[in-house]
Amino acid sequence: MNKRASSNEISSTIELEEMIFYAYHGCFKEEKVVGNRFIVNVSLQNDITKAAESDRIEDALNYTEVYNTIKEEMIIKSNLLENVAERISERLMKEFDAIEYLKLKISKMNPPMGGQMKAVSIITEKRRKKY
Repeated sequence: MNKRASSNEISSTIELEEMIFYAYHGCFKEEKVVGNRFIVNVSLQNDITKAAESDRIEDALNYTEVYNTIKEEMIIKSNLLENVAERISERLMKEFDAIEYLKLKISKMNPPMGGQMKAVSIITEKRRKKY
């Protein structure tokens, strides 16, 4: 294996795109019974220097664990997408120290708004505080 000396951090963005979940989020009674399709996108910034040099999964942000964390939170019923987005982003920041910044988008497909609409979405961003 060719090891290279690096004095610089390698910051990258990892994206988990268009994760599809069927869930029961919404304020209306029907939404809590029938459910709806949701599409989740998340961008995660982290330092990949160690993983890039070692080529070992143990040194990388585990995408499978990130996905499973999002999936677990999507199962929990909520009235508002704001609540779901905050729960997911807080948990990701808490459980994955490597995440420096995240951008999360949750889209409710075909929302019951009294007219034709592809989706309604919420986008949240969090940055780890540096002391």
